Amino acid sequence: MSIQLRVHTEAFGLKQAFVISRGSRAEQVVVHVELSDGVHIGQGEAVPSARYGETANLVTIAIEAHRRRIESGRLDRRDLLELMPAGAARNALDCALLDLEAKRLGRPAWQLLGLDRAPAPVTTAFTLSLGPTEQMAEEAANNAWRPLLKIKLGEGDLDLARVEAVRKAAPRTEIIVDANEGWDLQEFRAMLPDLERLGVAMIEQPLPANDDDRLREIPCSITLCADESCHDRRSLNRLVGLYDMVNIKLDKAGGLTEGVALQRAARRQGFDVMVGCMLGTSLAMAPAMLLAQDARYVDLDGPLLLSDDRENPLAIDGSTIAPPVAALWG
Repeated sequence: MSIQLRVHTEAFGLKQAFVISRGSRAEQVVVHVELSDGVHIGQGEAVPSARYGETANLVTIAIEAHRRRIESGRLDRRDLLELMPAGAARNALDCALLDLEAKRLGRPAWQLLGLDRAPAPVTTAFTLSLGPTEQMAEEAANNAWRPLLKIKLGEGDLDLARVEAVRKAAPRTEIIVDANEGWDLQEFRAMLPDLERLGVAMIEQPLPANDDDRLREIPCSITLCADESCHDRRSLNRLVGLYDMVNIKLDKAGGLTEGVALQRAARRQGFDVMVGCMLGTSLAMAPAMLLAQDARYVDLDGPLLLSDDRENPLAIDGSTIAPPVAALWG
């Protein structure tokens, strides 16, 4: 069976600038992959990350390098795990192959992956972008009705005031924070008692990934989650005893095939699981919905931050995301 590959870059505007400790953006550039057998079309989306040396151009080149094998129809998802490294390029291809397989066989993707049940709606965190304290407090007040807020941090001494302001504006909401590797050991140690006092439920990637071992120096009663430190299954052994939870993102893991394997391996090694995302469209979130069913935290709010989305988008009611329709994915 021959396959036709189409790969192209798209840009989606944001409702407002999205800021983390490493920088800001006003739009999100993604790479869209389509695989057609002449009857059915499978699709996937890659969200390149500068943190991992990825750009839309490099992701496209990585995919195009395998065009001949892809279009021969001799490439399946298991081959892909050996052919390409974990990352956004492999994610787009893996999800497109799975979508095409599901459509050709008339079976949902969750069954093809050996999962035990169909996906149901989940509750996602809503992310507050890093910004001035007053601005973040206003955003928190506007979203205080949501069950879970995720606060972007990473500027040391200013961060505690931000958490204080958000907690005051949203006193009944569960709060998790994400430093995006923005703190050093001294800053983290100094803030920790106040983060505990303010009822922060989880801290994501407080230190740079290459400083993870220093987490042993700080007893912490708050759940610690590895993000930049966790990519695929090979990441896990090094994280034991340092983190309580790992954040699985398909663009880091290199697709849903590896994502499912990573989730199972993480649980076997005693980690809890968060399912997160890069800032992408509903197409990027749809495959992650299958992982989100058993996750302690779900952070798939990318479409809520975009000013426009794809056709047949995920249905989102407040902070509740419904599973994708077949016309979108899976």
